[in-house]
Amino acid sequence: MLYLGIDIGKNTHVASLIDETAKPLFKAFSFSNTTEGANSLIEKLSVHINNQSEVEIGMEATGHYWLSIYSFLVENGFVVHVVNPIQTDGWRKGTEIRKRKTDFIDSVLIADLIRYGDFVETSLSDEDTMSLRNLSRFRTYLVSSISDLKRKVICVLDQVFPEYHTAFSDVFGETSKELLSHFQTADDFENISSEQLENVLKKVSFKGFAKNKITQISELAASSFGLKFCQDSFSLQLRLLIEQIKFIDAQVCDVEAEIKVILDKINSPIMTVPGVGNINAAVILGEIGDISRFSNASKLAAYAGIDASVSQSGEYQSTNNKMSKRGSPYLRKALFQAALIAAFHDPVFSAFYQKKRSEGKHHLTAVGAVARKLCNTIFAVLKYNTAYVPQFK
Repeated sequence: MLYLGIDIGKNTHVASLIDETAKPLFKAFSFSNTTEGANSLIEKLSVHINNQSEVEIGMEATGHYWLSIYSFLVENGFVVHVVNPIQTDGWRKGTEIRKRKTDFIDSVLIADLIRYGDFVETSLSDEDTMSLRNLSRFRTYLVSSISDLKRKVICVLDQVFPEYHTAFSDVFGETSKELLSHFQTADDFENISSEQLENVLKKVSFKGFAKNKITQISELAASSFGLKFCQDSFSLQLRLLIEQIKFIDAQVCDVEAEIKVILDKINSPIMTVPGVGNINAAVILGEIGDISRFSNASKLAAYAGIDASVSQSGEYQSTNNKMSKRGSPYLRKALFQAALIAAFHDPVFSAFYQKKRSEGKHHLTAVGAVARKLCNTIFAVLKYNTAYVPQFK
């Protein structure tokens, strides 16, 4: 068996081939991230192999740049392993005494890691699972964008109408957003015409509620301490920010609808786990991929970065080990979100949470323990493809 390591770049990749004894057959073969470049790699390999089964290929999951060459090689019948850069970094530290990192060295290191065989592949499974990962990560980006826009809205409101937020429990509720689409400054609200009021009320669901709020806001506007200059520029800025929030909110709904379609198609028992709804299910399934990649729940916990870091040397053993926080941050966040729900709504996990609290653990530490227990449950549910059943002791 031969082993090909590919160091991934944006425009150019570098490949090195070694045999079972780690003897190099070729080193630092550079090829472009194009169809022509990929074909040149196949041509280079054909000198050393008779068929695809004679070589295993490894590459790092570097950004999104590896996807094209990965897809090309898989379509051409090659066995391709995609590994987390954290693993190759660890392999480098164990084999490289000098602090060296080049495309050539990395391609050989990846090939050697594949030859050694002790690695966990990046989550790649079927098309539905990969779609869930793409959509859930895109949704995270959209939600983060909305949060940024909301902070900007608050910043502008604090300048032009600082009293506005007192009229609503949620400034970004549907009624409030509709009002801010039409009126932005204190002067706007103070001088609302009957025609403007009628136009606004046509577009809101709770007309009586909206009318009362407009009256309340108008009273606040009369004594507002907001800025009286540059109002046109602030009004434009605020209106456009609200429009962006509305637009991205609609995109989030579209993404969530597509996620639900895929989840319904997969029909995974993950949805029976406490705290796991559609969004968390999409993240967990998309980030884990094929559960058979993990031989036990501890390895899944390590992949999520919710395992304890270890500090031991000689007779010394740390007694206050913190969470490692390595691996997939998306999976870790989803587990914590699910744990926060399970800790207060499921009898088994709630009892476990209360037990940790009674031992003097901080709330977040106890939730972390619930997340770890939840990880064990998710591993079992996915591995045996069976619904969650509470296990009372």
